[in-house]
Amino acid sequence: MSIVNTIKSHVTAALSALYNHPYTEKDFQINQTKPEFEGDYTIVMFSLVKSLKTSPEVIGDALGGYLVQHHPDLFSDFNIIKGFLNLSIPDTFWSNLLQENYSNAAYGHKEKNGKKVMVEYSSPNTNKPLHLGHLRNNFLGWSVAEIYKASGYDVIKSCIVNDRGIHICKSMIAWQKYANGATPQSTGIKGDHLVGDYYVRFENDLKAESQILINKINLADLTDFSGPALEKLDKLLIALTKLDEIKDEEKIAKLHDEIKELARNNTKVIAEAKQMLLDWEEGKPEVIDLWKKMNGWVYEGFDITYKRIGSDFDKIYYESNTYLLGKSIVQQGLDKNVFFKKEDGSIWIDLTADGLDEKLVQRKDGTSVYITQDIGLALQKYEEFKIDSSIYVIGNEQNYHMKVLQLICKKLGMPNADNILHLSYGMVELTTGKMKSREGTVVDADDLVDEMIATSQRLTEELGKVKDFTEAELRDLYETIGLGAMKFYLLRVDPKKTMVFNPEESIDFHGFTGPFVQYTHARIKSILRKEPIISQNPIDATDLLKLEKDVVVLLEQYPDAIEQACSEHNPSVIAMYVFNLAKTFNSFYVEHSIANAESDEKKQLRLQLAVMTANVLKSGMELMGIKVPERM
Repeated sequence: MSIVNTIKSHVTAALSALYNHPYTEKDFQINQTKPEFEGDYTIVMFSLVKSLKTSPEVIGDALGGYLVQHHPDLFSDFNIIKGFLNLSIPDTFWSNLLQENYSNAAYGHKEKNGKKVMVEYSSPNTNKPLHLGHLRNNFLGWSVAEIYKASGYDVIKSCIVNDRGIHICKSMIAWQKYANGATPQSTGIKGDHLVGDYYVRFENDLKAESQILINKINLADLTDFSGPALEKLDKLLIALTKLDEIKDEEKIAKLHDEIKELARNNTKVIAEAKQMLLDWEEGKPEVIDLWKKMNGWVYEGFDITYKRIGSDFDKIYYESNTYLLGKSIVQQGLDKNVFFKKEDGSIWIDLTADGLDEKLVQRKDGTSVYITQDIGLALQKYEEFKIDSSIYVIGNEQNYHMKVLQLICKKLGMPNADNILHLSYGMVELTTGKMKSREGTVVDADDLVDEMIATSQRLTEELGKVKDFTEAELRDLYETIGLGAMKFYLLRVDPKKTMVFNPEESIDFHGFTGPFVQYTHARIKSILRKEPIISQNPIDATDLLKLEKDVVVLLEQYPDAIEQACSEHNPSVIAMYVFNLAKTFNSFYVEHSIANAESDEKKQLRLQLAVMTANVLKSGMELMGIKVPERM
């Protein structure tokens, strides 16, 4: 139990004993004592005044006296300042904690609790390579999975590959038209990049053809439209004419967007892609063969990238398998009146009573939509692994989708529906702005990794401290620093926040960065190579200096940091913690010598501080998938 929780427990028991009334930890507040006051932890007394009908000073005096009398090993003294009870912890507590844990590489990790969690992340489409957005997703998912492991859970890391649907059909159509049989082998282009190039090629064709239709609409030449499309277009144009009269710019822009979308959906190229999707679901051999071939290229490309960034999975699902289960569940839901069928044959669920709206679960032509396969996969995950909770690492643009998914699962009576958890994260942009897959303006993960490693090499060489490294050691160091900088920068921000990634800033050796923490670890390892611990005898420290105590107090908080990061699904808690620990240790080391300590006992205590700090820095960075070098 952490010292804060221990204090809470003792204070609760003391209040109950003193005032013959049951109290809980919610009845008072505990903080670290401010630097300008004497003490280590402060109990705020004001919330107790009303129920006890006496002054906070009187309550504080009684509580402080009780704690010091009954728990002298934990409380050495107390003082009261304007209703705040400041408790002092004896130095022997901190030195004992250090003595017991400094060599424990698993410090902060909990015993197995018997609960099972699945963390789904990455979830790429097979029509393009992984990009910067996927990197944040992968790093978040992988880190949360490791944090759950450290918290005692059995964890299954999973990935759903979106390997079917209109997106891959677009790449397939463009490859048929323009590739002339090109392959990754014949072009020397990585498979996922090659397929992504044809996706962009398709979108360019779609954009050009839809613009032709827009021009015809502007000229009132509507011969390319018929049936429902013509009726909808006619209504949009009438509405547009009325809005032009009142100059409602916002609504006019929205109608123009609807007209553009209508034009896109009535192009010949999109019709070809839709037909290919139908042919795929019907199992036409030539379509299936092409689909398998192009997806195979993408999988090989993904595997290279995953291995490079340190992302791995215990289970990979494929939408091409899960969507069929989803369709069967839709039929079951239709039989149970959870879903309903419209006149055109499409199947929907009405969620208006739940504050949402109607949601399509199967198209009128019988093809599935994203929610279809997600329903099937939610059930498959539970039946296969009997998980206690299922965490989906998905961007915040899918918040509504995830609400709908959980609500549908509940209405279908699916097991574990209440334990579907959405780790919603904000988009990541570059300093140059947003990225768009359709326009080919995304930053490929492979290119960004290359850039980070090259930047790491340049900055490390400028420092000029690696002249005795071998070529192999240098390559490993540049990759360790470059990838560490990128991961730390993407994880140091609360997942809920949108962020801007600045590659140059991420690799600064002096700021709130991965390289700063890595350098601190390497610095400590250098100290320990010169001054190893030579005594295992207990250290009776009763005179800890402020900076010595600051370090060990932070070390004591590491288990709490892991617990908080787990409960919040927030690796930035760990990033902030290791940064503060590295910064505090550096401040300590600047002021106090280890090699020339005032006594042998002081030297051994400071060496223990160094060993434990290095262990915790390494442990915390590993929870984020970041390596720490032994030397830099």
